[in-house]
Amino acid sequence: MNYNKKSIEDVSVAGKRVLCRCDFNVPTKAGVITSDKRIVAALPTIEYLISHNAKVILCSHMGKPKGEWKPELSLKVVAKRLSELLGKEVVMADDVVGEDAKAKAAALKDGDVMLLENLRYMKGETKNDPAFAKELASMADLFVNDAFGTAHRAHASTAGVADYLPAVSGYLVQKEVSIMGKALADPDRPFVAILGGAKVSDKLNVINNLLEKVDTLIIGGGMAYTFLAAQGCGVGKSLLDEEKIDYCKDMMAKAQAKGVKLLLPIDTVVADAFPDPIDGPVEVQTVPSDAIPESKMGLDIGEKTRALFAEAAKGAKTVVWNGPMGVFENPTLAQGTIAVAQALAESDAVTIVGGGDSAAACEQLGFADKITHISTGGGASLEFLEGLELPGIACLEDK
Repeated sequence: MNYNKKSIEDVSVAGKRVLCRCDFNVPTKAGVITSDKRIVAALPTIEYLISHNAKVILCSHMGKPKGEWKPELSLKVVAKRLSELLGKEVVMADDVVGEDAKAKAAALKDGDVMLLENLRYMKGETKNDPAFAKELASMADLFVNDAFGTAHRAHASTAGVADYLPAVSGYLVQKEVSIMGKALADPDRPFVAILGGAKVSDKLNVINNLLEKVDTLIIGGGMAYTFLAAQGCGVGKSLLDEEKIDYCKDMMAKAQAKGVKLLLPIDTVVADAFPDPIDGPVEVQTVPSDAIPESKMGLDIGEKTRALFAEAAKGAKTVVWNGPMGVFENPTLAQGTIAVAQALAESDAVTIVGGGDSAAACEQLGFADKITHISTGGGASLEFLEGLELPGIACLEDK
């Protein structure tokens, strides 16, 4: 995939109607936004378009209305918050491609901003229906994709409209593509990847792709126990993907053949059972990874493993991390994830954290500003690491 894509700075936007796809899928409770992080993340692109005299038509999805008009998933709350953040009115359309949206889009003056209603109110959005994409595109002269979190989906508003409009990236997508693209295509070495999370099956292709690129691959989290089992270790009651044991053997052989260092946990924090509730008290002990008692369950990496993984991260020039090292939601079982986050924060390397729990860990621990790049897309960043082509990026014009 070509990562060298045009951005908003490579085209003239003055006087043009610009359809800008954002990720405003923010969490709400009783009609109130509980985190406006995604709205704030979109501001640089929106402010650039305003200051360069574009007529800005913003669009996004929220939740999964599945083609039905659900008032609790209306983007009106986003328009209100966005108006406050921009210090100017964001005109809210009553529909997506209906008479109201088209009339308001036609009435925009240079520097004005409007927001369309939830894209997923329309069945054609997730189906990438050409007729819907064409209608959406008909309101604008240019398409800007700034929603990396949905770039792995071929929807009408992420890829379909690019069939009818010139398409470029906004700042968020540009940053994702340039930093993550360089890490995969031309990384500063040594290049270390750290993978965690529950299941091997979620990251099969990621492991396979990264073994072609990295100098060291570190595996922690629930997925490590299948690798340990593949080495002949007993893993007690730990998470085990028995069908993937042969796959893990193949990956260990591939690492050896390619001269890639593959690091697995050398000690493990175990308990009698998975904590219930998830953040409740849990009695733990630390055992060597090749001596997990049959009655115990591995739930985090041990102290020696934390030091081993941290050392590998600190000696790297590029580090990519995706997935927690243990049951991060439980304070007792979060120590491995915290240790990795801290090692990245203290490293001089280019550090990239891919969405989800790893991103949450860095933010909660106050390390976010010490990480080079925290990806805004969980699923999208995972597919990026797999080396897959992302439809929302592939459709953009090459430089």
